[in-house]
Amino acid sequence: MQTTLAPEFAHTPDGEAAKAILGKCVHCGFCTATCPTYQLLGDELDGPRGRIYLIKQVLEGAEPTRKTQQHLDRCLTCRNCESTCPSGVQYGNLVDIGRKIVDSKVERPLTERLMRGALKHGLNSSLFAPAMAVGQMVRGLLPSSLKNKIPAKQKMRAMPTREHVRKIIMLAGCVQPAMLPNINVATARVLDAAGIQTLVLSASKCCGAINFHLNDQEAAKVQMRANIDAWWPAIEAGAEHIVMNASGCGVMVKDYGHALAGEAAYAAKAKRVSSLTVDLIELLPALLPEIVKNLDKLSPQGSALPRLAYHPPCTLQHGQQLKGGVEMHLRKLGFDVQVSALESHLCCGSAGTYSVLNPDIAYTLRDRKLNALPNADVIISANVGCITHLQSGSNIPVRHWVEVLDDALANN
Repeated sequence: MQTTLAPEFAHTPDGEAAKAILGKCVHCGFCTATCPTYQLLGDELDGPRGRIYLIKQVLEGAEPTRKTQQHLDRCLTCRNCESTCPSGVQYGNLVDIGRKIVDSKVERPLTERLMRGALKHGLNSSLFAPAMAVGQMVRGLLPSSLKNKIPAKQKMRAMPTREHVRKIIMLAGCVQPAMLPNINVATARVLDAAGIQTLVLSASKCCGAINFHLNDQEAAKVQMRANIDAWWPAIEAGAEHIVMNASGCGVMVKDYGHALAGEAAYAAKAKRVSSLTVDLIELLPALLPEIVKNLDKLSPQGSALPRLAYHPPCTLQHGQQLKGGVEMHLRKLGFDVQVSALESHLCCGSAGTYSVLNPDIAYTLRDRKLNALPNADVIISANVGCITHLQSGSNIPVRHWVEVLDDALANN
């Protein structure tokens, strides 16, 4: 797709990057078949192809409108279209550029500005954890709209205390430790069972994804630099990886090298951090022999284990292009894991802060996802946002797959 950049975008990093991405698009429309919002709304401008045209028009000098902004806002950034695209269009990067430009030209209504500001500052605040604790105490009294965002308080397991020669850094995250802390605990326990020590460095905080996808990319870069600074001594001391157990964080940290490529002081470090970052499922194959030993005499049919229905997060299967690993490796350990036969590729509607900003679409997609999942004792996923969003619509427990694996290890 040929694009002639308007003078204000010509020879700028964002303009040239967008032009290169647009040049790969052949307008074939394959992406519309797998776009959740296009399937729900049936509007070409609420699918990738239509949004690409809107961004192209703005880059060529057209004045964006409130409608332009809304069509871009309704994109989940699930990146399913990237998995479908035969031309390799990097739609996720393009929509980030488009949103930033449109937001700089179209002022949002006051209510939206307040909501987005509250999300940016609240979720990253040191007050989030105590506020979540209070919310959990009064959860039963809250209206469903608030109750949906507050998971029930977990009974905490103990973090492992053994030291090992092999060490891995783990991002604690910003909301996960307050909402579902046992995901981090289970991760450390499973790694400990395989002879690996988990390092959680308190100076590292949010990965930057919340700010980045709310179009405060400079604030996100501040968080990226802070995390790199926090991790760097451990990296130099020989930490093997930076492990992510929230796939939304993983896709962001794996992009640090791209986001900070233009910064002389951080470009090389950011590239190194991205190369060391792995989702937990990428480590599991190498851990299987040690985990099997700890599972003792687990039935090969998995009869002692719960039936699992797996929802693969978009940030794992599309953003990180890690598809099939969770179900395959858990089956090797004896678990009965099933996925939706027809809709495993579709977004559940969580999408970071999307379920707060676009609740109607988010809850429609959630219910569609839950209806498509196979019958199971437990629903599993690999991202805190998906887990809490799906749990808000289901009486079946929704958990991270590593929590289920930790249960099996603890019971053997």
